[in-house]
Amino acid sequence: MADERRPEGMTRITTPELARTFIEEQVEALRGQIGDQKVLLALSGGVDSSVVAALLIRAVGQQLICVHVNHGLLRKGEPEQVIEVFRNQMNANLIYVDAVDRFLDKLAGVTDPEQKRKIIGGEFIEVFAEEARKLDGIRFLAQGTIWPDILESEKGIKAHHNAGGLPEDMHFELVEPVKILFKDEVRVVGKELGLPDNMVFRQPFPGPGLGVRCPGAITRDRLEAVRESDAILREEFAKNGLEGRVWQYFTVVPDFRSTGIRDGKRAFEWCVIIRAVNTTDAMTATVEEIPFSLMSTLVQRITSEVPGVNRVLYDFTPKPTGTIEYE
Repeated sequence: MADERRPEGMTRITTPELARTFIEEQVEALRGQIGDQKVLLALSGGVDSSVVAALLIRAVGQQLICVHVNHGLLRKGEPEQVIEVFRNQMNANLIYVDAVDRFLDKLAGVTDPEQKRKIIGGEFIEVFAEEARKLDGIRFLAQGTIWPDILESEKGIKAHHNAGGLPEDMHFELVEPVKILFKDEVRVVGKELGLPDNMVFRQPFPGPGLGVRCPGAITRDRLEAVRESDAILREEFAKNGLEGRVWQYFTVVPDFRSTGIRDGKRAFEWCVIIRAVNTTDAMTATVEEIPFSLMSTLVQRITSEVPGVNRVLYDFTPKPTGTIEYE
C-alpha cells in the first residue's frame, strides 16, 4: 500500500531520475495493492487522471478499465486526444461514452452557475456509475487526488472528492498513486511516463469545463463559439511563444448580442471575451500584457472564423476584483 501522507522532508520531484524512482516505487506498490483484481478510473484527459492512468497501465495493464465521459464541455480535440493517447498508443482498456446530448439536454435553460455545476457534477457521477454497473468484479477505484486536495480538505477549504459521491451500493477500495505529489511533480512524472507535452502541461481546466465559460443558459451554438475561439487563442499563443509562459488563458462567450456589420449588413451577434492571467497560487492573479499585433490577429481570426461572433474584448481585470473564471 502506498504511503498515506507525504513524508516530512521528501525531496521535490524535479528531475527525470527522481520521477523514475517514484514510478518504480508506485508500480510495485500498485501491484501489491491491486493483485489480480480490476481497477476502474474516470479518465478526463486532465494531467492528474492521465498520469494515474499511465501509472496503472504500467503496473497492471489490462486490469485497468478507463472510462472517458464526453459531456460536450471539453475543449476542441480533447476527447480525440484521450482516445489516441490511451487506446491507440498505450493500448489501454478504454470505454468511451458519448454523453453530449444527455448533458446538454439537462443543462438547457439553466442560468444559475451553481445549479449548472451541480447538474454537470451529478450527471457525471450518474453516467460513470451506469458504466461501472455494467462491469463485473471491479474492486478498486483509482483517482487523481493530489497532495493540495488533501491539505485543502483537512483545512476545510473544499470537500475532498473521495469516490466522487458514487451511489451507496458501490463499494470500491481507493487507489490514489499520486496523492503525495504537488502539481508540478505530477507533471514531471507524466513526462517521464511518456505522455504528450500538451497533456502534461495542460493549463488548469475547471471540472464543469466550458460550461463555466458560457455564462447564462448554455446553448449548443454559443458553446461551439467558445470551443472554436478557445482553439484559435491556444493556437496563436503557441505560435507567439506564450504557451507555457501564461498560467491560464481562455475565451468566454456571454449570453448577449450587440450590433455589428458583416458584408455590409447589420449583424446582431455575440462577443468573445479573452482572459489571460498569471498566478502562483490562484488566490490572486495578474493580467498578461498581450502585444497589440497578436491582439489584432486574434480579433481578425475570431471574427472571421467563428460563426455568430462580431466583437472581441480583452479582460484587463486582475483577481481581485475579478475571479479567474467567469462563473
